[in-house]
Amino acid sequence: MAESHAADRIRLRHGSGRLQVLLDGHCLADSTDVIELHETGYPVRYYFPRAGVEMGLLTPTATRTHCPLKGEAEYFGARTGPAVLADVAWSYPAPLPAMAPIAGRLAFDGERVQIVTA
Repeated sequence: MAESHAADRIRLRHGSGRLQVLLDGHCLADSTDVIELHETGYPVRYYFPRAGVEMGLLTPTATRTHCPLKGEAEYFGARTGPAVLADVAWSYPAPLPAMAPIAGRLAFDGERVQIVTA
């Protein structure tokens, strides 16, 4: 049932250009291979391939959430100085079939980091 609702509420499309994720002057992600996730009632989320993410600046957290349209998400904190910004990024390692294109990619909380065109 959730699969049919996903098509009504979520649209995926490949981005057209280069995006970067910035935090405190550090680049957390940089890629031209970004998938835009448009979900009714939510801001657009940009899913970056891990190859374009500075994984050395991210630390897995214990946070897990479940979305009935996407599946189980795991979260990451970012360290760009002495403090860690908890749960600033997330990934769906094994999303529901309709969301397979975002599998393993990372999205960032656009209210806590800057997402800019480069």
